[in-house]
Amino acid sequence: MPLKNHLKEYRARLGVNQQEMGALVDTSRQTISQIERGDYSPSVTLALKIAKVCDAKVEDIFEYEED
Repeated sequence: MPLKNHLKEYRARLGVNQQEMGALVDTSRQTISQIERGDYSPSVTLALKIAKVCDAKVEDIFEYEED
């Protein structure tokens, strides 16, 4: 999958678990887990919410790599 992410690292900096991160961005723990594993690409809205909570730019957390 060409979308790479650093969500786990940013979440660790915040000191929150997947459940808490999901609550902060209004999604489930399972969705956060799938994003971190690279099994799910978040919507633009969800990516923006995650970036805001992490006090980062979307492109700092998510990066697109060509195959």
